[in-house]
Amino acid sequence: MEGNQKIHCSVESCKYKSETGNLCTLQAIHVTPVTNKDTKKPDESMCSSYEYERN
Repeated sequence: MEGNQKIHCSVESCKYKSETGNLCTLQAIHVTPVTNKDTKKPDESMCSSYEYERN
């Protein structure tokens, strides 16, 4: 990742969440809009890079 940028993540079920803290291990994420949402709040988008961690 360029500079000191970090992607924070608190989604426990995501396979890219760091085991040692609340960080995403991906170099970059893809954020997409949620259909039929116009709230001007975070629920208007989602991380499309999410993948379920299978144990």
